[in-house]
Amino acid sequence: MNRTGRILLVTALVAVVAMAFRVSWNALRDIANAIGADHTAATLYPFVVDGLMALALVATLVLAGRDRTFALRVLGTYTLASLVLNYVHGLVPELHGRTVDWGRLADWDPANWALVLLATSLPVGSIYFGSDLVAKVLHHRPTPIPTPVANAEESTETMSNRSTADLAESTPQPVPAAPVRMPDPVAVEFVKSTLPLKPVPTALAPTVAPAIERRAVAAESTRPRRATGRVPEVARSSRPRRTPDQLLAEARTVTADWPDARLTAEGIRLAVHTSPKNARTLRETLRAERDGTVKAG
Repeated sequence: MNRTGRILLVTALVAVVAMAFRVSWNALRDIANAIGADHTAATLYPFVVDGLMALALVATLVLAGRDRTFALRVLGTYTLASLVLNYVHGLVPELHGRTVDWGRLADWDPANWALVLLATSLPVGSIYFGSDLVAKVLHHRPTPIPTPVANAEESTETMSNRSTADLAESTPQPVPAAPVRMPDPVAVEFVKSTLPLKPVPTALAPTVAPAIERRAVAAESTRPRRATGRVPEVARSSRPRRTPDQLLAEARTVTADWPDARLTAEGIRLAVHTSPKNARTLRETLRAERDGTVKAG
């Protein structure tokens, strides 16, 4: 629809609403007179009811979400209340000539009480709901609707220009880097090295690799060895340390009846319980005595 058509439509709608308000204004004014309102209050009473309906309609078009639902409920409530009061005005002809008693809108008492309560509570409700709707409209922030992007490249360029313009200082232009000259490649000839090399015989005699002798090797144990250190005094033998003369005397006694072939260092060591070094010394001494080179004593 073009602009002219929209203007004509809005104008016609406003004219229809204005005429409907004039018809409803007559009925609501008589209702206000019947419940005890003076001439000025009765004249303003239709604006209180139907005016809030117009305000709720505008709020419905502006608000969104739960606030819009609240505006729709106010609009529906006051529309229904205006309809009921207009219906009562049509059923009671005495309201037109102002011959009805004050506070008497129906012959049946319960219905009359309900109608009087409805008519008198509408102004108070207009104050409360109207103020709430105005506050919601003033504090409402509409959500921006993103516009479809026809061309992604144009959009990117526009955002880049906008960001550049928003900067406090312009971005410095990049400084071109000076080209670095690389050294010219050097041609390398595949020639023999000038370093002296060992002469290589032209023909090598085939050499036979020696056979690898297979020997059994004991597997290494992964068990950690006990750390050896100084033997404590308690673990040592209680036997006193013997002097060389004592060892020699004891060896003479033990080997007195030994033949010369049995007189060895190992035999003396086991018999006398001494070290191998002392056993060899005793062996030489005993052999020398037997040969007669050293006197026994």
